[in-house]
Amino acid sequence: MKWLMVAIIVGSTVLADLLQSFEMKRRGEVEVEDLRPGRIGGMLAGLARRGPLVLAVFFMAISFFAFMKLLSVADLSFAVPVTAASVVIETILAKLLLKEQVSPMRWAGACFVAGGVALLAV
Repeated sequence: MKWLMVAIIVGSTVLADLLQSFEMKRRGEVEVEDLRPGRIGGMLAGLARRGPLVLAVFFMAISFFAFMKLLSVADLSFAVPVTAASVVIETILAKLLLKEQVSPMRWAGACFVAGGVALLAV
């Protein structure tokens, strides 16, 4: 059960982060003026019309509830580090799908995270 929850958390987190990154790069930065009290509603309404962003929020919710379930069957000291596997997968997919430049230092960091996740799996 706990490994199924880990897979759901990692998968939904990866999907949410990729969709969010894709959509925010496409939309552009949120301007400081958009954060004024009178304009927040309009900004949120505009974001709600962005399909990939709405889907990202959906996947974040799945990840959150799966994480709550994982905590009911596993220790926090296991749950938090093992779900960091999403960092490794996101680094690979950022390079492949989002065409991001990933420096050697970031690859090294992702490899260290992968090693840590592997140690937890033992």
